[in-house]
Amino acid sequence: MLISAMAGLYLRNGMETSHVLDLALLYFGGGMLSWPFNLLAGRYLALGHRVETRFAAFFLALTAGTVLMTAFLFAMDYRIFYSRWHAPFGSVIWMFQLVFTGASAVYQFLVIGLGLFLPIGLVCLLATSLALAKRMR
Repeated sequence: MLISAMAGLYLRNGMETSHVLDLALLYFGGGMLSWPFNLLAGRYLALGHRVETRFAAFFLALTAGTVLMTAFLFAMDYRIFYSRWHAPFGSVIWMFQLVFTGASAVYQFLVIGLGLFLPIGLVCLLATSLALAKRMR
């Protein structure tokens, strides 16, 4: 996912942003941290099915898991930035601020950041799903 994000940034604006390292860490971390969960979910969904169904199961698990983990990491970074203006920890207002800050961060990631998965990420997703589906018996 890191390569896909960097290719997307290069195609979008020639990587002329001051946050290239932050974005690289975000997409790398999202892909790496989601891999064990994606693999388990894909295997669970694919267990005892034909190759086509296994491919679909891995495709779904890899797609959803990677996007969700990367969005979660983005939301946590967003939360850290805005936490200095939030109410004290544990208060009712703090809980609302936590929920709505996280929701707005996930929305922003889905609108702005999801496109960085597409130049190379889709091809990698298809190839990985096919390889995992064929490998599992």
